[in-house]
Amino acid sequence: MRVALLIAAGVVALTVTGCSGGPAAQAVATASAPVIAPGRPGETAGTLAPGDLVTPVPSPTANAADVTFMQDMVVHHRQALDMSALAATRAASDQVKRIAARIAGVQGPEINAMIRWLRDQGQRVPDHHAAHHDMPGMATDEQLAELRAASGADFDRLYLRLMTDHHAGAIAMAADEMDKGSHITVQELAEDISVTQTAEIQRLRRIRPGG
Repeated sequence: MRVALLIAAGVVALTVTGCSGGPAAQAVATASAPVIAPGRPGETAGTLAPGDLVTPVPSPTANAADVTFMQDMVVHHRQALDMSALAATRAASDQVKRIAARIAGVQGPEINAMIRWLRDQGQRVPDHHAAHHDMPGMATDEQLAELRAASGADFDRLYLRLMTDHHAGAIAMAADEMDKGSHITVQELAEDISVTQTAEIQRLRRIRPGG
């Protein structure tokens, strides 16, 4: 879509005036096609009037909401990985094992991408013991201890419940970023997280513990 904006802005009609052998001909550029203006992630594109070549693309500049989202989501994702790593040896359900592996496979690379972005912006990368009690959906220390001690169908039930709540929290964080953030990369990541984890919540709710 961003490429389409540049292409559309270059479509012009040249009106040439003057006669052969006279003064140099003058080329006048007039817009001959509408310009497609990409919207924010999740929004539809708009159309600019000919000649109104303002570029309303999302900003490449980060604001405080972008930085906070990336820092918090690194911590949020790390807990999901810790919880999901237990499933391989504790879960009774093959479906639980598969979705835990899927969650880890998606969120691991996302963590790496978020860390790279924070470093590129000169921002702090949270350590593995960062406080997280005010983040939506995060399991408490007591819940994590209960999950580590569980096995079989009991593990399945607890994992499914905690991960459903965890995903719902991430979706809420993503919605806040899409409302308050400005950096296109962060906005797109927030939208991806929202879409992916909404679909995974539906899968988590269909799994039968111990099955």
